[in-house]
Amino acid sequence: MEHRPNFEVFKSNVCHMVKEMGDLDFLIHIIQSNDIRRYFDKCWYPESLYLLAMVDYLSRENDLSIYSEYDDLRRAKLQAPLYPASVHVMCSALKQNTPKKESWEAAIHEFKRFNIVEGDVRDVV
Repeated sequence: MEHRPNFEVFKSNVCHMVKEMGDLDFLIHIIQSNDIRRYFDKCWYPESLYLLAMVDYLSRENDLSIYSEYDDLRRAKLQAPLYPASVHVMCSALKQNTPKKESWEAAIHEFKRFNIVEGDVRDVV
C-alpha cells in the first residue's frame, strides 16, 4: 500500500523536482510515469490535479502544446478551493479572509482552474 504524504509535502516535493530536473525533463518524467492518471484512479484528486496543473503551466511557460492524453481530467475540479496551509494560518491569525481573497486573485491560472490556489512554483529553497 502506497503512503499518501501530506499535501503540503507533496506540493513541495513536486516544486523541488521541477527545480532539480528542469521544466522539460520534469514534463517528460511526469508524462512517462502516468502518475496523473494513477493518482486520479486512486481518488487522490488534489495530487492528480496538482500535477496536471503543473504540466499545463510548464507547457505554457515553455510554449509547448498541451498534452491531450489528460483532456478528460481537465474537466475535473476540486469541490472547494484548496489553499496553502500558510494562508489558513494567516486567516486565523488575522481573524479575516483577506489572505484567501488575495491568494486566490494571485493564483496561477492553470492551478486555479482545478480549484487549487498556487502562487509561485519556482520559489523553493
